[in-house]
Amino acid sequence: MGVDVGGTTTDAVAIDAGGRVLARHSLPTGHGAGAVLESTVDAVARIAAELDLPARAFGSLGVGVPGAVDSASGRVTHAVNLGVETLELGTELTSRLGVSARVENDVNAAALGAYSLQPVRDGAEAPSMAYLNLGTGLAAGLVLRGQLWRGSRGGAGEIGHIPLDPHGPLCGCGQRGCLEALASGSAIARLWPTASPRPVQALFDAADEGNRDAIAVRDRLTQHIASAVRVLVLTVDVDAVVIGGGVSSLGPRLLEGVQAALDAGAKVSPFLASLELSARVRLLPEGFPAAGIGAALVGAAAAQGAAG
Repeated sequence: MGVDVGGTTTDAVAIDAGGRVLARHSLPTGHGAGAVLESTVDAVARIAAELDLPARAFGSLGVGVPGAVDSASGRVTHAVNLGVETLELGTELTSRLGVSARVENDVNAAALGAYSLQPVRDGAEAPSMAYLNLGTGLAAGLVLRGQLWRGSRGGAGEIGHIPLDPHGPLCGCGQRGCLEALASGSAIARLWPTASPRPVQALFDAADEGNRDAIAVRDRLTQHIASAVRVLVLTVDVDAVVIGGGVSSLGPRLLEGVQAALDAGAKVSPFLASLELSARVRLLPEGFPAAGIGAALVGAAAAQGAAG
């Protein structure tokens, strides 16, 4: 089974060997190391109760969590949105639940979950995919030829901190004009203040109604997201870039805007046109629990490795 520990919600899923979801349960995420541990344990316990099984009966457990994650030890550090400075999450969960727990960064876990939906032709080389997470922040997870790529120090996919404009807004990383400061949920909140609980929807609705300021903000947003797609393809030449995260809830309106921005670039650059960027972009299906399923796959792979 897998657990996605988000900043506000913890989403747990149990899947079978074929990846089919058997049970799913969500509950509020606790704040602080102790509360995060308890809400994760509670999520597993609720799934176990729904399936009428003890937690130790699960063949494996994977957890996706924000912050810096040592996937070997299960230690989580600097998960600021969770109020966690250091938490030995893997060790604590294994001790509490009686099943070996494997911990992975949440965007990496979501990348694996999204990858599970990619078609693989018989006899063909495993495709490569980038998962572009557009939430409060911006980051990517990379699955290259079927394998999660974390990089030499775990920094692979942290494209949100590539600066595009040295005179742009201050980013949380300390630089100015980073992709995250220009093309994320937090960027939308800064550029289009609204009382709406769904600010990105409010922005696009206002643009659709002809509000010139909203149109300008929307167009800059889609241009910057298109820049993120270009960075991913030009860096690792993935077969597909799958967009997920809260901003992706816009659905076709977002996808069409990003594809239009990519096509506009292709019209003035034969090189970009040859890469067929807009054809590589797609949205994560709405409601698909990518991080939970990806976490479950992480746990299953670790269990198989230990058994082998």
